[in-house]
Amino acid sequence: MRVPEHIAIILDGNGRWAKKRLMPRNYGHMQGSKAVELVCEEAYNIGVKYLTVYAFSTENWQRPSDEVQAIMKLLRNYLKDCIKTTSKNNMKVRILGDKAGLDDDIREQIDKLEKESSKNTGLNFQIAINYGSRDEMVRAMRRMSADIASGIIKESDITEETFSSYLDTRGIPDPDMIIRTSGEQRLSNFLMWQSAYSEFYFPEVLWPDFNRKELVKAIEAYNKRDRRYGKVKEK
Repeated sequence: MRVPEHIAIILDGNGRWAKKRLMPRNYGHMQGSKAVELVCEEAYNIGVKYLTVYAFSTENWQRPSDEVQAIMKLLRNYLKDCIKTTSKNNMKVRILGDKAGLDDDIREQIDKLEKESSKNTGLNFQIAINYGSRDEMVRAMRRMSADIASGIIKESDITEETFSSYLDTRGIPDPDMIIRTSGEQRLSNFLMWQSAYSEFYFPEVLWPDFNRKELVKAIEAYNKRDRRYGKVKEK
């Protein structure tokens, strides 16, 4: 089976999963974080080298304040636990998104996590927090414009590769496959530049129920795709 080098996942359906069980939405987010840990392990065992998850978008701040606060509390706990598990699992973690929009203590935890896991050689795990693809591109343009103004680069130097080097995902290969759970079929401002030639897969399963079986099903579907990158298939 041909395993994608990089899989990106939009973690959708935590709230609906909890509602089906007559539980608060926050309970669904808690179970969803456990599914992340499981999928990280299973993805690496299958042979995936890069895994990116969409945990909290720039638009998610518009949710009810109690839900946002609960997610941030869960995030704080997850980051603490992740520092321990990265060493155990040899996992390299990188946070995508606008860190400036997060609380100081969360930024400190992110810095510590990224530094302590930077030399690990196992799964490359990216977590998108306070991330939006449009915001990412605007921030990239601002940095690139500043470098042009200061003479670090010239306008004539700008290529797709140059622009990519200013994105949060610089140095990370574009996702071969993007999965969005819960049956919704949209990107929701996630990796729009990077997904130009990604294969999309939209299972009905809600995120907390996503497991190894579902991951294998996704990869099997990926193996049935004909990836031509704009070229004509040779006969």
